Amino acid sequence: MATMIFQYEIFNDNIEALLRSINNFEKVHIVSGNPEVLNSGLQNNVLLDNFTSEKSIIIPDGISTVICSKIVGQPVKEKIAGIELMDRLVKKCEKENQGIYLLGSTKETVDMCNINLQTKYRKLNVLGSHDGYFDLNNCEELLEEIEKVSPKVLFVAMGCPRQELFIAKYMERLPCSIFMGVGGSFDIIAGNLKRAPKWMINTGLEWLYRVAKEPFRIKRLSSIPKFILMVIKDKYKHK
Repeated sequence: MATMIFQYEIFNDNIEALLRSINNFEKVHIVSGNPEVLNSGLQNNVLLDNFTSEKSIIIPDGISTVICSKIVGQPVKEKIAGIELMDRLVKKCEKENQGIYLLGSTKETVDMCNINLQTKYRKLNVLGSHDGYFDLNNCEELLEEIEKVSPKVLFVAMGCPRQELFIAKYMERLPCSIFMGVGGSFDIIAGNLKRAPKWMINTGLEWLYRVAKEPFRIKRLSSIPKFILMVIKDKYKHK
């Protein structure tokens, strides 16, 4: 099931159905479908090809994507936050004795993320971790390390579009089954940042909380109204 927004097929069922759907892939890139990420695909052919391939699932990660789904008349069942899906995948890996690899953020943050995940999920197998400060075009040693440990899931926290470009570039080479860009999730898991209160998450105001805590994000907020406007224009252009 999918909602069409531009060339993108947005997954429009609930998180349980998503987890079942992921099982059907031999290799899959889970794309966090917020305006910043989706807009980056519209501006980069490498990303667009990856996002629209049969090996990608785009999740409605953000209230603005939910709004856009209503604008095009194909509302998604629910918002699926990337950090919540990451948590479900980590639980699944622990239960099935599958390994994960953490890539991104600073060394201190990714190390603390590793510690906190293994404290919360005692049987979780974190096969390795690496910070996000490396040359995307010259990282052979890193790629060989990931190939050697062969994780089921690779979580990449390097921000948009860097994390998506890394996945698009090396997805076919690496042995992982699930690739997922998780943005600032390592910071939250490491304890550097807190998620918004539940009432703000449930009412679609998590973005406001994040801006209040990290004012530098205010510049990135412009992508939200721009994207919604593009969707509205596209809808009426095809009427």
